[in-house]
Amino acid sequence: MSAPGFWDDQQKANKTIQELKSLKAKLEPWDASKKDLEELAGLADITEPSDETSISQLSKDLEALSKRISGIEFTALFSGEHDASNAILSINAGAGGTESCDWASMLFRMYVRYAQNRGYKVDILDYLAGEEAGIKNVTMLVKGDHAFGYLKAERGVHRLVRISPFDSNKRRHTSFASVDVIPEVEDDIDIQVDEKDLRIDVYRASGPGGQGVNTTDSAVRITHIPTGLVVQCQNERSQLKNKHSAMKVLKARLYEKKMQEQEEKLKSMYSEKQKIEWGSQIRSYVLHPYMMVKDHRTEFETGKAGQVLDGELDELIEAYIRWSAGSGPKDK
Repeated sequence: MSAPGFWDDQQKANKTIQELKSLKAKLEPWDASKKDLEELAGLADITEPSDETSISQLSKDLEALSKRISGIEFTALFSGEHDASNAILSINAGAGGTESCDWASMLFRMYVRYAQNRGYKVDILDYLAGEEAGIKNVTMLVKGDHAFGYLKAERGVHRLVRISPFDSNKRRHTSFASVDVIPEVEDDIDIQVDEKDLRIDVYRASGPGGQGVNTTDSAVRITHIPTGLVVQCQNERSQLKNKHSAMKVLKARLYEKKMQEQEEKLKSMYSEKQKIEWGSQIRSYVLHPYMMVKDHRTEFETGKAGQVLDGELDELIEAYIRWSAGSGPKDK
């Protein structure tokens, strides 16, 4: 940062500053914890065994420090190349019409609440409402520290079991929705997109009605012909801004596809069988005849289904991250 000309390239300079902040955020808590531990050890050495008050306070301070260190150890599990990145999260309703669309809207609300609880910012890139209720699909950009690192735990098929509010006979229904999460990639990422490989369509943004619906063809849909990948964005009133956002999502999806192909190649080389197949059912949310949320990968389960649907995902996500890092047995 002290080098001559550091601020000449503002974008590069900001990226370096962000990297510095990220490194400091990892190192400083360790340094502070080490200092606190040394202080507690010093106090323990001079505390008389008969001084019950001081011993009780030392015990409380040591327990608090232990919890803090456990939290720091957890953040060290974020070792993925893009774990610190923002996340592009998409929800798609499964087969089942209104039931699945309503379930997709419940998941959308859950993730927005989760993001708000963590102090993340959510930008809606694309939103398609269901014909009668709920959401057919939605794509949002979640901005915040390690957003992808946390939310990658949500990738897969989510299953809901409940008494349907749309069934006059009050029968139990099972609904499915898929969640996809990819990291937001930097503009300078090594992904080449040739204009001749793109088909760009513009259309009028859809919505529930009212003043929020655009009266111009500002929505943009981009099809990458070689791969068949399709992305769309209609959040902004400007066609140019929507195209920029859609291109960002396309690059992220192409990068993710490239990474997946490399992983598949490595798996075939080493004959390893992946424990979790892409698109497999990862979690069940049961609201009837009892309340339970169970993650089928980690076997972590909780009876606090209402709180989970209100965005309290920390326990489920932490269990997955620890499990995927191989840092202990399955949580029950």
